[in-house]
Order: sequence, then structure tokens, then C-alpha cells
Amino acid sequence: MTERSSSFAKKRLAMVLAGGAAGVIVGLGAVYGIATLTRNAGGDKSCRPAVALAEKLAPLARGEVAAVKVAKSPLKLPDLAFHDAAGKPVTLADFKGRTILLNLWATWCVPCRAEMPLLDALEQKLGGPDFQVVAVNIDTRDPEKPKAFLKEIGVKKLAYYADGNAKSFQELKAIGRAFGMPTTLLVDGQGCEIGSIAGPAEWASEDAVKLINAALGKS
Repeated sequence: MTERSSSFAKKRLAMVLAGGAAGVIVGLGAVYGIATLTRNAGGDKSCRPAVALAEKLAPLARGEVAAVKVAKSPLKLPDLAFHDAAGKPVTLADFKGRTILLNLWATWCVPCRAEMPLLDALEQKLGGPDFQVVAVNIDTRDPEKPKAFLKEIGVKKLAYYADGNAKSFQELKAIGRAFGMPTTLLVDGQGCEIGSIAGPAEWASEDAVKLINAALGKS
């Protein structure tokens, strides 16, 4: 073998070894990522009742709420943090024991703006000790703009919540439950996912009311 050929062979061997090492690293990263998602999505035994309930609700995810995807595996949501109208810190854990419809919205999201009166109507119909619509605004600039908007369109029943850093959206995105706006999840009293929907829905419709009532154990 010539000196030139020997040099080329050594370089090629080095490239192969480097590529192999990179492949191992990527492979391990993929396995680790999959393992992490698996732990997050299916490891919490306390969320198994939510999946059983979701199975019962599946036939009711139709009509105006046909886009709702019921939970297929146990998923405990992160303890999302935001603030109420007075600026007091609130977390998802504060709603323990109550079924909630968690909705993330923003004033720059056209479908969100159209959906707010519907969520307000749903809260008026079903809101109480066992159920609440928790609509969290994620505008990151003027904190007064969403308040003014809700007042302008006559929203009266919804409690005001805001996450000025939009961290809630990022946390839900990290577990595959937020892809765009609006993002809505039906959550049981243990903070477990019952169902989710990407995009708006007619929440004041008869279909939506039936779905929520069934989640509450009502006919």
C-alpha cells in the first residue's frame, strides 16, 4: 500500500469510528427520550381511572366536539402555574377534587377570541363545585389587553387567569399536548387527562354539555 493510500485508509477509519460513536449517542438519546415520554405518559397509577372514564366518554366525542381525543393511557399533567386576576399565584393542584376544562388562549389567536364566549356560556351552564372552565391567557406583552378584550365581549362567568411567560403552553407541548392555539384539556380531580383537543370547539353546544356532564357522572 502506498503512503497516500495508507493515509486515506486511516482517515476513512477515523470517520467510520466517529460516525459510529455519533450513532450510538443519537441512539441512546432516542431511547432515553422514548423512555422519558413513556414514564410521563403511562407511569402514574392514579390516572388509570381517568383512562377508564375516557373510554366511557368516547362515544360522546361527536358532533360539535368530535375533535376531542379521549385519553388512551394514564397521563398526569404538570402542575402548571399561572396567576389570577389579582395577581395571586395559582397552580393546577389548586383545582384538586374538581373536574376542569383547561383552555389556553391568547388575544392574537383568532379562533381563541371566537371561542371565549362559548367557554363563558359553558361555565354559566355547568360551572360549580364539581366543574370549572379554567381559561388561561398566555399573552406575553400587555397584561391589560386580554382583560379589556374579555370585558368588551361581555365575558362574565369565567374567572381570569394568566400566564405572562406562556410557560404553561411550553410544558404541555413538552408532553405532546400543545401544538397550537387554542389548546384545551379535560382534566379530572387528580390532575389527570381525560381528553384533549387542538383547536376550537363549540363548547356551548348540546354535544359539549353532554360530554362534560358524562365526565361528571351526570346523565
